[in-house]
Amino acid sequence: MDIGIIGAGNIGGNLTRAFTRLGHTVKVANSRGPETLADLAQETGASAVTAQDAPRGVDLAVVTIPQGRVPDLPATLLDPLPDGAVVVDTGNYYPQQRDGRLDEIEDGTPETVWTARHLDPRGRLHWVKAFNGITADHLITAGRPEGDLERRALPIAGDDPAAKDVVAGLVREMGFDVVDAGSLAQSWRQQPGTPVYGAEAGVEGITRALADAPAERPAEFRA
Repeated sequence: MDIGIIGAGNIGGNLTRAFTRLGHTVKVANSRGPETLADLAQETGASAVTAQDAPRGVDLAVVTIPQGRVPDLPATLLDPLPDGAVVVDTGNYYPQQRDGRLDEIEDGTPETVWTARHLDPRGRLHWVKAFNGITADHLITAGRPEGDLERRALPIAGDDPAAKDVVAGLVREMGFDVVDAGSLAQSWRQQPGTPVYGAEAGVEGITRALADAPAERPAEFRA
């Protein structure tokens, strides 16, 4: 699969490592320019590109940047993707720690719904929330073979079943089981401060954690 990753922080960098190890072709971009990604490109075999080039000619795109920086990106950034392409969003809202106040999210809009409104205003693409509640190092160290008693599960949320199937396939390739967390409107169950956020559990534990999520965002994750 050809994958474009926009954002090369801890999560974006380790997704680049994980996907290239699995044999996928990866283009990766950050806000500082491809020359700053030379070491990651040399390590992984990924292509360091500009953010504008990351979505060109790929099967799937990943948006993994700080929530507060999303409005800084042009609304046309994902235009090179064809209608119906899959976009994975790993975003988390940290108002006190990093992002400042974002009114729509404070009022209850799930992070990925908010991000999609900014970067996909025409609603052409299929968005999936994934990889937002696992520590970056575990993306490349915690995977286990299918059937292993210590194999963990990760939640994914999205509105299109086929898009979720694509992302679920990647998650399983990385050594994790998958729990369908529902629609994007329900993806608040994965937000920081919920029981599933950071949970290290199998399918039953992750399913239970999603069900136990409180409807109100915890105070430490509100502005």
